Amino acid sequence: MMKLYDFLPCPFGQKVRIVLAEKGLSYEFVQIDLAAGDQRKPDFLRLNPFGRVPVLVDEDITVYDSTIIAEYLEDEYPEPPLLPAIGSSALRARARTWEDFADTSFTPQVGQLMGEMAKPESDRDAARLQRYHRSIEQVLNFLNHELQKQEFLAIQFSVADIAFVPRVLVLRDLGIEPGHNRPSVEAWMRRLLDRPSIQSLEGVTIEPLAGI
Repeated sequence: MMKLYDFLPCPFGQKVRIVLAEKGLSYEFVQIDLAAGDQRKPDFLRLNPFGRVPVLVDEDITVYDSTIIAEYLEDEYPEPPLLPAIGSSALRARARTWEDFADTSFTPQVGQLMGEMAKPESDRDAARLQRYHRSIEQVLNFLNHELQKQEFLAIQFSVADIAFVPRVLVLRDLGIEPGHNRPSVEAWMRRLLDRPSIQSLEGVTIEPLAGI
């Protein structure tokens, strides 16, 4: 059986767990408590010398980095597909581009906002909060534009959508309504929340949207 070394709150691990759930794959979850420093222990560093989660071990194969893990799972367990069909080069590139955009230009920014919001209110930097909010709102507006007249970011549900899920789900707790004045994002989120793989995701609190 596969083993997934992960930390439940980690958005990149959550991304991999959605992929595993979509593909119906069983695995053993091995908790790596980042707060306790488990990622710096020699046994874990032998799996990933960078000391980061998630790490997937599938028999004699060890894979780290959420994007590379998702690619491995797509190659090794192709059904159901989470990339557009082979031959659809433009759509496959689009899915990968959106996944990278989420990983580099959305997930970290939401994480920074979470870190600032975790401070006592008197210690929060108002200018920094405003900057994080503005950056996230710009991404949401971009998503709203790109999702017009299509259900998912690469036409069909894919890693492009999955990469956004962990941090989209926490925005309301941070004072951002992702679907406010963004009907395409609102409809997209409803479709995402209909998926069992997302409904069962551990590590985040999933609040229903209005009307669901």
